[in-house]
Amino acid sequence: MHSDVSLSRIKQFPPLIWILLFGAFITRGSYYMVWPFLAVILYQKFAISATEVGLILSAAALVSVFIGFVGGALSDHFGRHQLMFASGLLYVVSFSLLASAETLPGYVLIITLCSIAKAIWEPPTSALIGDLLEDAKTRELAMQARYFVVNVGAALGPMLGVWFGFTGQQSSFYITAGCFALLLVILKWGFALQGKEPAVRQKGEKNSLEQVNSLEQVNSPEQESGPEQKPGQIRQTLSILKQDRVLQCLILANILCMFIYSQMDTSLVQYLTRAEVPDLLQLISAMIVTNSLVIICFQFVLLKMMSALAIVKRIQIGLGILICSQIWLALNPLTFFWGWIGAVVVMSLAEAILFPTMNVHIDRLAPAHLRGAYFGAASFYSMGFAIAPFGGGLILDHFGGPALFFSGALLCLVVIYLYSLLDKLPRPEFDGEVKKTEQAVLG
Repeated sequence: MHSDVSLSRIKQFPPLIWILLFGAFITRGSYYMVWPFLAVILYQKFAISATEVGLILSAAALVSVFIGFVGGALSDHFGRHQLMFASGLLYVVSFSLLASAETLPGYVLIITLCSIAKAIWEPPTSALIGDLLEDAKTRELAMQARYFVVNVGAALGPMLGVWFGFTGQQSSFYITAGCFALLLVILKWGFALQGKEPAVRQKGEKNSLEQVNSLEQVNSPEQESGPEQKPGQIRQTLSILKQDRVLQCLILANILCMFIYSQMDTSLVQYLTRAEVPDLLQLISAMIVTNSLVIICFQFVLLKMMSALAIVKRIQIGLGILICSQIWLALNPLTFFWGWIGAVVVMSLAEAILFPTMNVHIDRLAPAHLRGAYFGAASFYSMGFAIAPFGGGLILDHFGGPALFFSGALLCLVVIYLYSLLDKLPRPEFDGEVKKTEQAVLG
């Protein structure tokens, strides 16, 4: 019965959703061929310290955090597709430049451009899914599907990279640029097609005026200059976000969660590189593939097992599993190849629970007419990614790898505590009505 319901919901996906899923697959696959090896490339080219590598990556990510918030809020007022095309073009340009960069200042500038492109791209893309699918369960399935195909791409990308000899090669960034260029072409066709199918807006649950306006913004340039799109509304959006204590606590908790997770992409790679572990590139590729394969195999299984639990309960279980992975990473001997893979398996199980659920959480908290702003605010999660390379590099240089991962385990306990506070915090009123999703979301 469950599979029949899921199949029925999948059939509700309009073509634009399928284009977003395909785009997530090809762009993430090419991205993971080389981006995780960026710390290795910087170390090998310029022989800089873990702290310096971390500072470069953190500075770029910090810039993108604030731009991501602005991009999400503006997408509510100026339409999703304009910002998506602008950020997609920036992706193409920046990845092309990254494939040929030779100087350290050049790397710093181009890495920052890549981070800005990602920050602008993600909020309107996530909000667009909500605009196109009115039913909450169908939206949740679409977000789960997007996360699933991202991980299929992340699994196949490194394997194809090893097979064709691209792994860790700087020139591989040309492939990523080409994939984004292809996606932009298909997106242009998809938006045009969506404009010819206004019935999508009328299916499913009863619309509010705000939902209709939000959907019209996706495809109607005329809406951009209408009376509903005054600059003052951005200030109103910021005011509402400022009042939402649940959102503020959620952002803080997830900043810490992202800080913990980001250590796998940055500090763990630096730790293994500087320790000169055997078969370094093979180990890093194997960890990326393992991470993705575990999520592919278990994401929907875990979703079904936990479907009866409230979202916060699911996240707390995921955090408990994450603690176990951090302790394993701290204790694993440097030369024990399969020990690293085992720790990544446990971390990936936690990720399969946590990451998709975080997006669903934001979607349920957000009013329809502020969905882009809420996903933009959720981009502040990236503050954890931003500070992780620098913070992790400092800990590595002064205290070593085990201390870094034990610190991650302690931070997990802090995040669990913050999530326990969510059902005790007040929500603001939206258009005179208090958002009535707390029981479903917070349980």
